[in-house]
Amino acid sequence: MDAADVAIGIDTGGTFTDVACLDGTGAIRRTKIPSTPDDPTRAILAALAHAREAWGIAPGRVARFVHGTTVATNAVLERRGATTGLITTRGFGDVLEIGRHNRREEELYAVALTPNTPVFLAPGRRRREVAGRIGADGTEVEPLDEAGLAAAADALVEAGCEAIAIAFLFSFLNPAHEERAAEIIRPRHPGVALSVSSFVDPQVREYERFAVTCFDAYVKPVLTRYLARTDAGLRAAGLRSGLQVIHSRGGVTGAGTAVLRPVRLFLSGPAGGVIGGQAAAAEAGLDAAITLDIGGTSSDIALIARGKPLISPLGWVDGYAIRVPMVDVNSIGAGGGSIAWLDRAGGLHVGPRSAGADPGPACYGRGGQEPTVTDASLVLGYLDPDRFAEGRIRLDADAAHRAIEARIARPMGISVPEAALGIHRVVNAGMAEGIRFVSVRRGHDPRRFALVPLGGGGGLHANPLARALQMPRIVVPQAPGVLSALGLLAAPIEHERAVGFPAALDSVEPEALRGAFVRLDAACDAVMAEDGAADLPRETGHFADLCYIGQSHHLEVPVDLSRPDPRMALREAFMAAHRLHYGQAVDRPMRIVNLRSVHQARVPMPPGRHFMAETPLRPPLRRRITVEGSAEPVEALVLDRAALPPGESVAGPAILCQPDTTILVEPGWRARQDAAGLLTLERG
Repeated sequence: MDAADVAIGIDTGGTFTDVACLDGTGAIRRTKIPSTPDDPTRAILAALAHAREAWGIAPGRVARFVHGTTVATNAVLERRGATTGLITTRGFGDVLEIGRHNRREEELYAVALTPNTPVFLAPGRRRREVAGRIGADGTEVEPLDEAGLAAAADALVEAGCEAIAIAFLFSFLNPAHEERAAEIIRPRHPGVALSVSSFVDPQVREYERFAVTCFDAYVKPVLTRYLARTDAGLRAAGLRSGLQVIHSRGGVTGAGTAVLRPVRLFLSGPAGGVIGGQAAAAEAGLDAAITLDIGGTSSDIALIARGKPLISPLGWVDGYAIRVPMVDVNSIGAGGGSIAWLDRAGGLHVGPRSAGADPGPACYGRGGQEPTVTDASLVLGYLDPDRFAEGRIRLDADAAHRAIEARIARPMGISVPEAALGIHRVVNAGMAEGIRFVSVRRGHDPRRFALVPLGGGGGLHANPLARALQMPRIVVPQAPGVLSALGLLAAPIEHERAVGFPAALDSVEPEALRGAFVRLDAACDAVMAEDGAADLPRETGHFADLCYIGQSHHLEVPVDLSRPDPRMALREAFMAAHRLHYGQAVDRPMRIVNLRSVHQARVPMPPGRHFMAETPLRPPLRRRITVEGSAEPVEALVLDRAALPPGESVAGPAILCQPDTTILVEPGWRARQDAAGLLTLERG
């Protein structure tokens, strides 16, 4: 990056859009813009206008523009995807509806089960079967009925389908029928989006492959329109760089490449926060951390072990399992805008309903009447009404007080501060359970991890959570409120390709294994070149999914192709992984299920990165706040974080303020800032 160049990362949340700007000298600027849920592009263009007007950065200087979005996820949550049809092999039209019949954990003992198959994507009236068959060995058993295929596509389009998923049996071994089907449909219906399973997910297991292909088709027109509209808006504003987006594995890709497999953009937004948290933990010399990203509508929790975020081969969106590699994030409906409410028995609940950006919490003064977590934080004395969101939103403490009094305090017969503290207790309990889900329930002791809070609300809830979970240390990055946006700039350009490779480990020839990876690497090379990463330093990882013969589920293990015979290393790696996951392993025959190649290229970052001071410091003051464990309000020091010199510390109770967030230091804890600008909270 040249000294005059600028990189901008923008992460769109439900309440705020986070903006981070890095120039070639290492200077970092950040801000928050109110989100525009009806059209996220408007907030993005507003952020670009802010960069020009407040920072003097002309759009022509922007050499890199990276975006994190929840548009794909929201399309599923709100059922606003495209009308989708499915064309499949004769006799297999109901695979999508039959599913796996697995019981979800919350329904283990339920008498009546809730179906967890995504039939809404392509209900029976929009599923068509055609003759033609590929066998289990990849050979053609029956030719494709091309006339029947054309008729099926015509019928789906006549029924109003905007997208068609093509998923035939055993296409991961031989994609010829699927590729021919796409060749027939495209010229007949050029305006219809097509998703082909042998390209979207060429792996074993027909239900998972059919489902992910239907999800891909469902969101493809939505994502294509959104990214095209955003890219056009940026170019009209004078941007010279192409739009990039972060995908669910935590890597970056060009918008043009992303729309080819848009299903990979599920949970795109939270991935940026995890990558930012990983960078902050590494800067603090930690390889074990739990990131907690608290936004306006939700909280995203992830675990970093051995310096890397965990990658799950299976993601969950709205209760549906989707076979897309994702940063393993546990999302819960608890954030600053989460609404507090009482059930019929008078029990206090918080979320998952949120006030969002409009009308927002009652204290925003935009007509919201229901109390939220932000209202409770204001009543407890944690927030400064005049400096919230860099002063863009003037908080109304009286409105927050009235909302909590009317909806919570008076019905429960308690004071408003008690009700506000109760709201915090309830939302913190939900977040603590979310942290246990990614740690304790997966064999990790949270007491061995540091907590890395981010998002606008992370700093307010980190201390109570660390205390409750006995976590020894909290590491607050320099700009936690916009760390998701900064994470976008730190994320590598990454592409992954996988293929089904069903074969017994002992019988597969090493050269056949190498040949498969050569083809996967070539596919990755092509898309890396499309994203301008052909000449960047690259890391390449090769992986295989293995299981015992007769076993239903597999584990991913690395493949060392430098070995003369990589099969022995695969056997040893699988037994080690099996022992780690299940507590035992036996030396029995194994089989390969899938192969996977992952290519990463890191974009060079300028040295000496530092944050620009954008607001004048104010003198320290004292404020009475209400904290857990104290019968009466306590007097707390209120200090601008930037005023805390490196090496100096402050004892709780204290409130540390900065433009993008507020940090609570409880009594008995001490906050210390180091030379790199990281703030560490430990028991005092």
